[in-house]
Amino acid sequence: MGMSAGPAKKDASHDQPALQGDINVTPLVDVMLVLLIIFMIVTPTLLQGFQATLPLGDNLLERPEDESRVIVGIDVEGNWYFNKKPITREAMPNTLAQAFVDRPEDKVLYLKAHNQLPYRDIMTMMDVGRDAGALVMAAVSESKSPPADSEEGER
Repeated sequence: MGMSAGPAKKDASHDQPALQGDINVTPLVDVMLVLLIIFMIVTPTLLQGFQATLPLGDNLLERPEDESRVIVGIDVEGNWYFNKKPITREAMPNTLAQAFVDRPEDKVLYLKAHNQLPYRDIMTMMDVGRDAGALVMAAVSESKSPPADSEEGER
C-alpha cells in the first residue's frame, strides 16, 4: 500500500499532518489484472459457438409404402382417409386407437396431406392421432424429381 515511512510534516499554523498528494494505483492495477484474466478466460468460449455432429438423415431415402403402416390422409377438399379408404371424422379416433392396440410395438402415424390445406386442418388430424395413442408423427412428402440431364438437351 502507499504509506509514507517518514515522519509527518507539520504545518506551522496547525497541528495536523500535511496531506499526501499521491494517488495509490495498486488497487487499480489489481482490479485491471483481475478483469484481464476474466476476459482472457471468457473470450475463447464466446467465440467457439455451437459445434455438433449432426445425424445422417435416413428419411431422405425413398421408401416403398408398407401395408402394415398406419397412414392417414387429408385431400384438397378436407376429406379424411385411413389407409387410403375414406373415413368420417367421427370414426377416425376409434379406428386409430384400434390400429395402435393391434400394433403395440409400432405407434407411428404417417400423415399425408395436400400441400394447399390450411395448417389448422393438419393440426386437427395430429391432435386426433396423438389422442388415439400415436407416439410418433411422420409427415409424408413426395421427393422431388431429379433434374434432367443438361447434356441430353445439347445433343
